[in-house]
Amino acid sequence: MGRLDSTAVVVTGAGSGIGRAFVEAFAREGATVGVLDLDLSAAESVVSAITASGGSAIALSADVSHRSQVRSALETFVASAGKLDVIFNNAGFNKPMPFMEVTEENFNAIMNVNGLGVLICTQEAAKLMIPRKTGKIVNTASVAGRQGYPDFAPYCASKFAVNALTQATARALAEHGITCNSFSPGVVATPLWVTLDKDLLEMGASSVPGQAIDDFSADILMGHPAAPEELVGTALYLASHDSDYLTGQTIMIDGGKVLV
Repeated sequence: MGRLDSTAVVVTGAGSGIGRAFVEAFAREGATVGVLDLDLSAAESVVSAITASGGSAIALSADVSHRSQVRSALETFVASAGKLDVIFNNAGFNKPMPFMEVTEENFNAIMNVNGLGVLICTQEAAKLMIPRKTGKIVNTASVAGRQGYPDFAPYCASKFAVNALTQATARALAEHGITCNSFSPGVVATPLWVTLDKDLLEMGASSVPGQAIDDFSADILMGHPAAPEELVGTALYLASHDSDYLTGQTIMIDGGKVLV
């Protein structure tokens, strides 16, 4: 018996990094997983790996900032899985800029995916959960939703927004038996951080490859950046019945980088 037997879970941004680690773990625990990513080929690759190991997975593609695409992807998932029990709003990106050089285009692009995308996916998932009077919504926040960093200002704003949306969702949907929580990772060794390292090097915020992740990891009490697999235990808790009485909360899983 797995912890997520008979559970139907969709994870956005699941083609790589944290999202991929989550869907693979959920499938091992018995869930039917929807692997949703902007890059359909990446989602299909993850699905192939899961099904080859005996798991159940469905490849989905959507830009989370476009409601019609999200609705279509979730409807496709439910048509196959029969229901939607849990959604992890994990899709997101960052494009650093020095604070005084942040443009409207940069700010809006990040907020559209990381903020508006969470709202859209939450609303569309909730429409499928409300008739069943049950469901779990889990959002990927960040230490950047607790502290502002000058080279990541729009990203920080978007993750502060995720924390606000988590609380608003919890209050709005409790009467329908739906919970909403978020988790805040710190520095995680994923393709996102590889890209960030290159971007920060190009803009002169660091001087050698790898310096950015080392600098941001220097105050982690556990002494190292997280591997995506180190977040899986918390994700399983949030996806399972173990967290049924938890709602409106943000769980820090950052190795002790930010203490609140």
